[in-house]
Amino acid sequence: MLKKINALMGAQDMTVGKPMSALLRFSIPLLIGNFAQQMYSTVDSIIVGRYVGDKALSAIGTTLPILNLLLVLFMAVSTGAGIMVAQYYGAKDKESLSRSIGSAITLIVISSLLIMAVGIALTGSLLKLTKTPVETFDMARSYLTIILSGVLAVGLYNIISGILRGLGNSVFPLLTLLLTSVLNILMDIWFVAGLDMGVAGAALATIISIAISAVLCIIKLCRMKEVVEINAANLIPRKKLTGQLLRLGLPAGITQAVFSMSMVFVQALANSMGYQVVTCNTAVMRIDGFAMMPNFTFGLAIATFVGQNIGANRMDRVNQGTKDVLKMSLATSFVLVALLLLFGKNLIRMFTTTEEIINLGVRQIRILAPGYVAMAISQIYGGIMRGAGDTLPSMWISMFTVVVIRVPLAYLLAWFTTSKTYPAGSPDALFFSLVISWIVGAISNYLWYRRGTWREKSLVPHEQVE
Repeated sequence: MLKKINALMGAQDMTVGKPMSALLRFSIPLLIGNFAQQMYSTVDSIIVGRYVGDKALSAIGTTLPILNLLLVLFMAVSTGAGIMVAQYYGAKDKESLSRSIGSAITLIVISSLLIMAVGIALTGSLLKLTKTPVETFDMARSYLTIILSGVLAVGLYNIISGILRGLGNSVFPLLTLLLTSVLNILMDIWFVAGLDMGVAGAALATIISIAISAVLCIIKLCRMKEVVEINAANLIPRKKLTGQLLRLGLPAGITQAVFSMSMVFVQALANSMGYQVVTCNTAVMRIDGFAMMPNFTFGLAIATFVGQNIGANRMDRVNQGTKDVLKMSLATSFVLVALLLLFGKNLIRMFTTTEEIINLGVRQIRILAPGYVAMAISQIYGGIMRGAGDTLPSMWISMFTVVVIRVPLAYLLAWFTTSKTYPAGSPDALFFSLVISWIVGAISNYLWYRRGTWREKSLVPHEQVE
């Protein structure tokens, strides 16, 4: 029994066994973990919305695009590290694996300190840039400052849990996440409802729970000596590995930067429509986080699977795994769309009792629902290319769908739909533009996948693979 538990908690070699079984063993814990993570973010919003009010919920929603913009360095390092970890582990190259992980950890610490210093100094200016309503400005500033003060914990948790998943271990990050999710919910209730700390209490609960997860993941990684060696020498960044990591990760970082900057502009448009629209958007996007979970989960699963098998020179398994995960992802998306259409109103009611906001939220969910099938396709084919080390296509596709389609279309549709009820444009513009960009992204990812150039991007020369 103990041997089985240790195997479950350790690295998973996805280059052997049936592809479907390997993908499911990896995906199910990851999906549960993503659910738990999204749950405690949602609980933040529910407790704040219910105990503090709609304006407080709007304040939290206003900060999200700014946080995403400031955390782009994490995306770059995490993406590059994930690809390298999967491929070097698949190739059984312990030395390169250990040095890659050490370089990634050092880079994430440096990035965190930089983000903390710059972010806190610019908090007020960034909120003004997004035209944050005066009713919510002080609450948004308080929330953002506390989250940024704990950004080192966020960075370490994200990079190390990502490394563990690159090693095929999705169970341990799940267990730590479940534990800290419970702690986060309890602290939310205590800080916000009990101590009346408002949005500051929600921010503190989030940072403390993430810090606990980070510490547990660090301990786990340091104990996996049979797979990776974490020591002072390996924490010194190596020029070649750091360059490789940045080459793989920067396209993802640039993509996230462009996406986040565009969301700042979209948030400014939403803010101009009033705090009730922002409150509605915050609730809808929390629900959207749950709906997107299977897509992101299967996308990460296939990226890890492809990375390990390309590192091991097993392209036959890559092809079979692609077919298996696409079936799972599409089937799950269709079920989720049906559930959203049936229970959308009940979901919105969890966040607010304001009938006008509830009705608006239901309409937005109906607009978004079909887009989740398109996102399933995007995440699978994009994940395959990222796992192979071909990260540039995702960057160009994302830049096109966001810069050329999403943002201009949102403003254009808002301009066309101005009325007495919505003098700054209909909120529907925000979501129609999003769905259209998702569909274009799905088509683009599929076409680039069909080109097949991603098959030649392995970091491990085939002659080194047994």
